[in-house]
Amino acid sequence: MCSIIGYLGNTAASHLLVKGLKRMEYRGYDSVGIAISNNDKIEVRKGVGKVAEVEATQSLQALDGHVGIGHTRWATHGEVTSKNAHPHKSSTGQVAIVHNGIIDNYVELRQKLQSVGYTFMSETDSEAISNMLQLVYDRTKDVKVSMMETVAALKGEYSFVAIFEDGTLAAARFHEPLVIGLGKTGYFVSSDVLGFAEHTDEVIYPDNGEIIVIGSNGLQFFDFSGNPMRHHITKVSKEFADAYKGDYAHFTLKEINDQPESMVKAGENHLNEMDKIVGLLRTSKTAYLTGSGTSYHAALVAKHIFLKYGKLRIEPIISSESRFYPDYFDEQSVVIALSQSGESADVMETVRIARSRGSKVASIVNIMTSSLVQESLHSVGLNCGPEIGVAATKSFTSQLSILYKMCARLSTDFNLPDFAEISGHMVETIASQRQIQEIARELKNASDIYVLGRGIHYPIALEAALKIKELAYIHAEGLPGGELKHGPLALVDSNVYVIVLNPSDSTHLDTLSSAHEIKARKAKVIGISDKQSDIYDHWIRIPHVAEPLSPFLEIVPIQLLAYFAAIEKDADPDYPRNLAKSVTVK
Repeated sequence: MCSIIGYLGNTAASHLLVKGLKRMEYRGYDSVGIAISNNDKIEVRKGVGKVAEVEATQSLQALDGHVGIGHTRWATHGEVTSKNAHPHKSSTGQVAIVHNGIIDNYVELRQKLQSVGYTFMSETDSEAISNMLQLVYDRTKDVKVSMMETVAALKGEYSFVAIFEDGTLAAARFHEPLVIGLGKTGYFVSSDVLGFAEHTDEVIYPDNGEIIVIGSNGLQFFDFSGNPMRHHITKVSKEFADAYKGDYAHFTLKEINDQPESMVKAGENHLNEMDKIVGLLRTSKTAYLTGSGTSYHAALVAKHIFLKYGKLRIEPIISSESRFYPDYFDEQSVVIALSQSGESADVMETVRIARSRGSKVASIVNIMTSSLVQESLHSVGLNCGPEIGVAATKSFTSQLSILYKMCARLSTDFNLPDFAEISGHMVETIASQRQIQEIARELKNASDIYVLGRGIHYPIALEAALKIKELAYIHAEGLPGGELKHGPLALVDSNVYVIVLNPSDSTHLDTLSSAHEIKARKAKVIGISDKQSDIYDHWIRIPHVAEPLSPFLEIVPIQLLAYFAAIEKDADPDYPRNLAKSVTVK
């Protein structure tokens, strides 16, 4: 996933573009660049690194002009190098583009364009777009026609913004996010509202398969066949403009600390939609939850509580696997998609497969203007505010909160949890940061970490291992406690750390027995529990709650442990290497 942005107006473009790119850096941070059109000439500056680093070396904001485009990259095609950084100019230099997505037939297009004299400077698939635009523009001198013929030639899923030498800005959207901002000083085109939210709250969301042209005739929308399109202006929430970390060192730490409040508010703006989704569950023959990464782990927790307390069998599906099992879905099934961004490619593919088979689709999502919401019959918003840190934290506990609220509506045997009480316990757990930081200082040198959990704690073991891998770059593996003797115990020795999720509930004694087996192999044991034991080398105390509620409290110390381990290793917890916040390419 990459961030793309364009601006045309009466203010210096470079400053607005750089500021917008900094706010969208969570989408990709391998390399950065901008292109500005001024006096019928396009100038590009770009380089490897984060926005601040490239700005310092390339003086991005020194470029003059009121029309420009910008990009932060998450590498897919080609290594992380300056030549592969965006923007990409056409071989004649009269067109430049920034691109998010993948062009599947770029090799074919590249060969075709090279055969008629167009040159390529990078290894990317994106450069085929700029040269294709140039090919048509050389013949027609018409921006709209150039866009139409180019998108007709492209195969794949993409959005891109192009700047032409005459100062015209154009963009296209095909299965990748794109939003238009209507500001007082001009027009914005971006992959995310965050790119311009501080300048305007008036936006237009282009439909899939649309072209946007901004020039002397103002703002125009066309479908890929060239037919004019009309749109309503949407007001976006001010919260998008408030994505600042305040006094916290990193967004990730702020978002961990946000959870006592965000978990309580989750879904509260969409209680009617929540009831409608519960109604679908009551009448469906089969029910599925789908998500990727952290969202999939939330689905695994939901499977447990819906079966045990709601008497409903609901099957979690890893979104990236769904296309291999299309027969899961039919007219009698309901699919609930979990996503923070609502733009993840694998989740969107699952939704499209399910809809094509006649399934009813609902969603639990943070961005209520996302593609996922548009594809859903009903959607419930996480309502947790922007989550900038790449590793999901508050979105996870907000997803759990909504799923628990749905289960309470579905079942007369499962009382609605007292989320205010859980919030207070979260605050208490977060207060133990100093002790967790001391453990992280020791943990940073570990080569392998295993996280054990039984029953409802097993999905949290998986999520815990994911957080440690994402933030601290330590190999970590979540394991069912009962599987220890079926292979993993062979890997346990004095160099290994094992985290046991062990509240004093129905799983406590069995998990404690596993901890004894681990200790006998001289591994170091970190216990997360409301009850102390001599078997723990380190004990992180969590308050006692009823068994189904423990996931809310267990994950918080793990998030903090992973965060502080990243700090100890001089890694950036907000922007883990090789990762992006929302994977909008497959």
